[in-house]
Amino acid sequence: MTVVKSTLSEEALRVTGTALQETLVDLLGLSLVGKQAHWNVVGPRFRSVHLQLDEVVATVRAHSDTVAERAAALGVSPDGRPETIAATFALPGAKEGWLRDTEAVELLVSALETAIGRLRERIAQTEEADPVTQDLLIAVTADLEKQRWMFEAENWPRDEK
Repeated sequence: MTVVKSTLSEEALRVTGTALQETLVDLLGLSLVGKQAHWNVVGPRFRSVHLQLDEVVATVRAHSDTVAERAAALGVSPDGRPETIAATFALPGAKEGWLRDTEAVELLVSALETAIGRLRERIAQTEEADPVTQDLLIAVTADLEKQRWMFEAENWPRDEK
């Protein structure tokens, strides 16, 4: 059943719909990773990391809504069901139990870095298919890069290998 007719060609819609759905899964998964770390972080930098994790969660939740609504506007039904996230989420996740503040920071740097890499691939894929969606993905990437930078700065100074 198609409720909304897309203004995109069938091929452009396929490419764009896939990019939006994969981004939705990444963002919803990141929000869960962020909350799991938020609830379990311990250590000397508990408060600052705890609060920063909430910033990431708020950012990715806001973007997940925008991404899902873009898909819906194009006639693609967004799928944010728990079973879909569980089956298709491919970013690093939190281990069970307490996380030292340094572990939480490393987890978020890694998860955000992976998400950013995946977004950059989708940016390239949507360049011709749908520049409007590409622009949206660029904005999401910029915000995730800012969050990654903030967490990366938490690791300074560190031993460079």
